Amino acid sequence: MSGHSKWSKVKHQKATTDVAKAAAFTKASRAITVAVKEGGGVTDPNGNFRLRLAMDKAREVNMPKDTIQRAIDKAAGEGATVFEQVLYEGYGPGGAAILIEGATDNRNRTTSIVKNVLERGGGTLAGPGAVQFQFVKNGVLFVHKGGAGLDAMIAAGIEAGAEDVTEAEDVFEVYTEPAALYDVKQKLVALGFSIETAELVMNPVVPLTLTQDQQTQLGAFIDQLELLDDVQKVYTNAVWK
Repeated sequence: MSGHSKWSKVKHQKATTDVAKAAAFTKASRAITVAVKEGGGVTDPNGNFRLRLAMDKAREVNMPKDTIQRAIDKAAGEGATVFEQVLYEGYGPGGAAILIEGATDNRNRTTSIVKNVLERGGGTLAGPGAVQFQFVKNGVLFVHKGGAGLDAMIAAGIEAGAEDVTEAEDVFEVYTEPAALYDVKQKLVALGFSIETAELVMNPVVPLTLTQDQQTQLGAFIDQLELLDDVQKVYTNAVWK
């Protein structure tokens, strides 16, 4: 679990260039649109858990408040572009299992693009269910250490109802049941902890160890997938050392 989560941590810090930020805004807007649709058109984040997560992610990439609100209003308005959530399963370099979450207004286009990137990178697109069973959905909170030790974080995690706590280089990673994510977040904040981000992730049931060369190839492979506007998140069962 910690190997994958540490990789997630590295990946979510990468949007530093103007191009990356523009792409991040596009992805965030689409996530908001999908969240409003999947939430039955509810635009109040207090009544739409997925929208609340999407808004948090938008804030993390420094999307202005008024831009976030415009995205919500547009998603709820008449004639809004309809984006749907899609999930692709496949294999990458070294036989690593890959899950690709996307938001698209044209499923056929996105399928073709994802398939092309997979094949050019030495991977393959698999059928529904071929890979997903190798992952489990969790909530994860990246918590600033703030001088606290791992034992203190574990104790707080237990009190807040977390399932697991691991330590990365500069944060604690607190894992929860998906439905408990926001409840655990609120309890940790009440205990004095500062939360960097909270999100739903897919973690591997059995992590796969790759060689250094395979890790490099897979990292470049995932980068190519994440450059696609239609792609929201990419998960792998590979462990980064």
